[in-house]
Amino acid sequence: MRVFVTGASGFVGSAVVRELLGAGHQVVGLARSDSSAAALTAAGAEVHRGDLDDLDSLRRGAAAADGVIHTAFKHDFSDIAASGAIDLHAIEAMGAALEGTGKPLVTTSVFLVPPGVFATEEDPADPVSVAPFRVPSEEATLALAERGVRATLVRLPPSVHGRGDGAFVPQLIDIARDRGVSAMVGDGTNHWPAVHRLDAARLFRLALEKAPAGVRLHAIDDEGVPLHAVATAIGHGLDLPVVRIPPAEAAAHFGWISHFVSLNLQASSALTRQRLGWKPEEPGLLADLAEGHYFEDGRTSKL
Repeated sequence: MRVFVTGASGFVGSAVVRELLGAGHQVVGLARSDSSAAALTAAGAEVHRGDLDDLDSLRRGAAAADGVIHTAFKHDFSDIAASGAIDLHAIEAMGAALEGTGKPLVTTSVFLVPPGVFATEEDPADPVSVAPFRVPSEEATLALAERGVRATLVRLPPSVHGRGDGAFVPQLIDIARDRGVSAMVGDGTNHWPAVHRLDAARLFRLALEKAPAGVRLHAIDDEGVPLHAVATAIGHGLDLPVVRIPPAEAAAHFGWISHFVSLNLQASSALTRQRLGWKPEEPGLLADLAEGHYFEDGRTSKL
């Protein structure tokens, strides 16, 4: 297939590009900068200039492709609702270009269920979730299945880990370096699901190739890693003591990430594995932390 990929130079998207090329697909990656374009060219992909705000460019990219994988998202935490609206409009634009063709559109979501729920692929998006601003995008994707698009979505967990990770785990490592302790909130018995980026990339490819229209897919290897285990691994990696932070002091210690460190999220990928034959092969989160690369070069977070 000739596949149009948004977010093609990002942490997940770049792995998706390599996975697609390795499977014999042609890839056209969306690039908004010269550096992104150069990275795509070096990887062996074609370049399509534009960004998520350029809906005409997105329509052209989708219309010229045999399928679309949408991994881009503008993480503007100063106005995250606006980021959600940009994502929705991008999905609508690309979906309109594919309407009636039966071509695949695979979009990216997160776990849009309330904390404390053991999430499955059958759980619809719930506004009472960690990311309500992404609910409209998930609903819009599934609605495209009724308009002649083989639309599916992949829900990613809080930790998509591996070399080059710049999200929540590196943020925790940076905080531990600054504070001189590796911390958890309370007893750390809350959980995060997790998946390695290369396993996630494989799932995106399988979704493109054979997922039925209108399904949710869960990119989940670890169903729920206790946060005390993450804190312990970080303490070991940095040779720092591991401590418990009372919930009332979490914001002062962790800053804006305190909400995420306090979440209790668990999820299954049983239906995804059954539908697509997907089987994670890469190290789990704790094994990845034990390899040591998260602690190699000073600051690691990009958030």
